[in-house]
Amino acid sequence: MKLTLTQFLTLDGVCQGPGSPDEDTSDGFTRGGWFVPHLDEAFEQLAATWLGRADALLLGRRTYVNFARDWPKTTEPPFGPLMNGLPKYVASRTLTEAAGNPTTILSGDVPARVADLKRRPGRELQLHGSARLSRSLPAAGLIDELRLVVAPVLVGTGRRLFLSGVAPTGLRLVRHETTLRGLAVHTYETTGQPEYGTYGADA
Repeated sequence: MKLTLTQFLTLDGVCQGPGSPDEDTSDGFTRGGWFVPHLDEAFEQLAATWLGRADALLLGRRTYVNFARDWPKTTEPPFGPLMNGLPKYVASRTLTEAAGNPTTILSGDVPARVADLKRRPGRELQLHGSARLSRSLPAAGLIDELRLVVAPVLVGTGRRLFLSGVAPTGLRLVRHETTLRGLAVHTYETTGQPEYGTYGADA
């Protein structure tokens, strides 16, 4: 399976609490819900297309807890049946059991467990949100595609996806589109180590 990462970001790189003010208030974050004003039918159709390619979901503990709380209440297609029916793998050192079915907890050497999942036949293993988990996988060369959805807003504070020390990774832009409400959707394939050069008169 191919591992894809889908992440909602502000223009200043924040990924915390896109869906509602109380989604993630850790570290005193009070500016959640910044993504919602920019949703429209075109993006929802695109997101449904992405989810339709999934054969399984990979989640961090915090994101999984929110999913397990909220998604069983959603039954309308296309998102409800897919989100609730897809196999889920949760990376956690603290969870010992998981609500919902089918859900498997990945503990111990998480990158190795994810690599095992990728060797299984299938289309996409999709990682949604889960910033801490998302940061740990590029170093192991496990992410094949990034779908970054950038909202036209600056929130000034909050958890950022890419921090100092992120594993150097080359990317190739394979698709770019914008929505009427200003979401910029960038799809990248990973290409291994970045290339470097020197800018000069002959460049």
